Amino acid sequence: MEVAKIREIAKNFNIKTSRMSKVKMIQSIQISEGNFDCFFSAVDGICNQNNCLWREDCFSVAKKLQ
Repeated sequence: MEVAKIREIAKNFNIKTSRMSKVKMIQSIQISEGNFDCFFSAVDGICNQNNCLWREDCFSVAKKLQ
């Protein structure tokens, strides 16, 4: 997801995103949603959160850093 869209979602939760990385923004949104801040933790492409908005990005980011 584009950073601009992530910032827009964060704004809806009153999250100030200046100087925040994409990962931290998404984790902050997850916490605000009442979820675990698990973004970027999908090791080996394993995740049981099938309906997560961030699922594809999470796999993509985790894969790049392996």
